[in-house]
Amino acid sequence: MLKLNKQLILASNSPRRKEIMTSAGFSFTVKVKETNEDFSDKMPVEEVPMYLAEKKAMAFANDLKDEIILCADTVVIIDGLILNKPSNHEEAKWMLKLLSGKTHQVITGVCILTKESKSVFSDLALVTFKELTEQEIDYYIKTCKPFDKAGAYGVQDFIGMVGIVNIVGSYYTIMGLPIHKVYEKFVELKFIEI
Repeated sequence: MLKLNKQLILASNSPRRKEIMTSAGFSFTVKVKETNEDFSDKMPVEEVPMYLAEKKAMAFANDLKDEIILCADTVVIIDGLILNKPSNHEEAKWMLKLLSGKTHQVITGVCILTKESKSVFSDLALVTFKELTEQEIDYYIKTCKPFDKAGAYGVQDFIGMVGIVNIVGSYYTIMGLPIHKVYEKFVELKFIEI
């Protein structure tokens, strides 16, 4: 277990982020505050995940004692358009058809907040899908129900396994947390005693 000199709070309900942090050897508690995830449509799409991660972290600002708050937000972008979480089967299908046979961007924004400091950063990965068949898309949506995932897919799920032909960047950024950058920042801020 990696030893931190402050209590770490992962401010996310994402099972993927919990899995990444646990696999990396961190001990943490999960606390989430309801946060409005609206953003201006004039904001450059690349800045949205950092803005939302910071917004989620700042919800804890008044209650901070001696903890580290870790927040993240992931967006899928294709042709300048942000694909959020799909609300139903039809929307998920539309998103996957849009991603089929093309390369898109996945950006995960991160905010690390303590009483003394705030770090906001992001990481970008490029993901290329093969041409997905109607049957593959329908099977995936029916079995994996990707309604809690930006862009209607999980890199670690069936559609990621059989459909993704190329990744440039970190697999974990696509999964929802650029753990290499989080670790670097923890070291830089002297939170890790190794």
